Amino acid sequence: MKYKINLIPAKETPLVERLVYFSLNYLRYIIVITQLVVVGVFFYRFQIDQNIIDLKDAVDQKNEIVKIVLPLLNEASRIDIKSKAIGDILKKQSNFSAMNRYFISVFPDALTLDNMDVTGDEIKVSGSATDAQSLQDFYLLLKKDQKFATVNLQNIKRSDVGYDFQLDLTGFKN
Repeated sequence: MKYKINLIPAKETPLVERLVYFSLNYLRYIIVITQLVVVGVFFYRFQIDQNIIDLKDAVDQKNEIVKIVLPLLNEASRIDIKSKAIGDILKKQSNFSAMNRYFISVFPDALTLDNMDVTGDEIKVSGSATDAQSLQDFYLLLKKDQKFATVNLQNIKRSDVGYDFQLDLTGFKN
């Protein structure tokens, strides 16, 4: 066995030498790590830029879709408005038809119709009756059925033929 013993005391290294030793041995690792971080950030930047470009393309594509679909949506809304208007007209026509059918079905043979004015859900009738009882029965039937909100019998006058009358019916309920 061989031992090596150094009896010379170790020289104390000055501060400058220690700094040079540190910078030569450890600073290179710090620089390499820094460069790796910079390269990582650089590649991450490429990825982020590609994502931004993809998002801009998607937004542009959706804008084009909106530009193409917007006239169709406008046309669909116009058609919807027209179909609602048509539905309202058909409902009014149905109500008008039901009102006329009801009035004609209950109008007695003993009464004579001289004039009939129909507007909306309102009927104004003028006519004559041969006897007062048939006119009263007709009036009471209209009141009892309650198909009209108001039933007004007005201007009853005695004439040569019988009785002239005016009847106002408003607010038909189908």
